[in-house]
Amino acid sequence: MIITRQGDLEIKLQAGDTIAGINPPSKDSKLKGGKFGANIALVSLNHKDYDGVDMLAFGDKKPFVISGPGEYEVKGVFIKGFGSRSDYESKKEKINTIYVLSMDGMKIVHLGALSEEKLSEEALEAVDDIDILMIQLGENMLTPAQAAKLAVFLEAKLIIPIGSVEDQKKFAKEVGAKAEETDKLTLKRKDLEGKSNAVAFI
Repeated sequence: MIITRQGDLEIKLQAGDTIAGINPPSKDSKLKGGKFGANIALVSLNHKDYDGVDMLAFGDKKPFVISGPGEYEVKGVFIKGFGSRSDYESKKEKINTIYVLSMDGMKIVHLGALSEEKLSEEALEAVDDIDILMIQLGENMLTPAQAAKLAVFLEAKLIIPIGSVEDQKKFAKEVGAKAEETDKLTLKRKDLEGKSNAVAFI
């Protein structure tokens, strides 16, 4: 699997010819993102910074769009979405979707624009034994300290904090890990064997 960060918040996952884009910003957003063809578009929040699914259509490739809780299967990728709370951009509560993906033999969890350190019991059961955890940092979301506390509790093999370089470094310090910085991650399940709470910046 190849994992890359596209601009500010968007994540691209590629396993063979299957591509998933997570939280692409729309054309109305001030955030930077990428433009590429994807089979799957995952949207955590109904907000211009997250729901630019048209940016994931390229040529004859148009993504299957998932924008809320539920269970899905697309091109052999199994996806579960769980509702949670977000205060992104304001204190007005919004519905955030946490996604759990089974892709390329790995369990990947993206917490979206989560604004609280706790998950529902249903979500906690689903996120057991995480290979890769993606956790977003920023204003009205989790602070580096809050995110680190939750990430350590969830016991992922590899954690990818998404945010500013400053927040990423604070997060790594809170976790007590030396971060591996790279433009993209190329991983197989065996690469994560024996790891616990390792941190990578992309």
